[in-house]
Amino acid sequence: MHRTTKATTLIASLGIAVLAFAGCASTATDSPAPDETVTVDSAPIEEAPAEATFEDSVLTTEDVTITITDTKTIQVGEPGNEYGDVPVIAFWYDITNTGADRDVTPNDFIFYFNAFQDNDPNAENELNVGALPDDQFLDSQMENIKEGGTVSNAVAYELTDTTTPVKLVASTDLGQTEIGSMTINLG
Repeated sequence: MHRTTKATTLIASLGIAVLAFAGCASTATDSPAPDETVTVDSAPIEEAPAEATFEDSVLTTEDVTITITDTKTIQVGEPGNEYGDVPVIAFWYDITNTGADRDVTPNDFIFYFNAFQDNDPNAENELNVGALPDDQFLDSQMENIKEGGTVSNAVAYELTDTTTPVKLVASTDLGQTEIGSMTINLG
């Protein structure tokens, strides 16, 4: 009977590894001659996706472009806030599906924007989304936008006071990373 010791196993393993590496090594390290043509197969370089931006009231992302066309404060009882208990700030906008690989609706605005009023000394004051401020969009606010198509819509946020400015913050990750903002002075 033949006994295998740890040392024998280690030496055998090292020997196999040396032979394997020797087989993988290339003995030719020649470079192509200056007059030789070398062909290299490669995949085409894809364009890097454009960075999302929010400038001059226009949010541009890989999937959508949202252009804010109007902003208005609406008091309780006024048209656009007939049923609310608090004043709202309303935004009218155009949203374009620029090639999203998912359904895009006019209400997607709320996935890209959060509104804040800095009137609490202890915590961030994120405003709640209010009722639709424009009845003309009742039937169109949930329709799917075709690629390249643009649809208008409106959204409102409930104000906690009517004097503190509202900061509208854009992001592409549900408010986790700010890519831009605009401040709306009330009053």
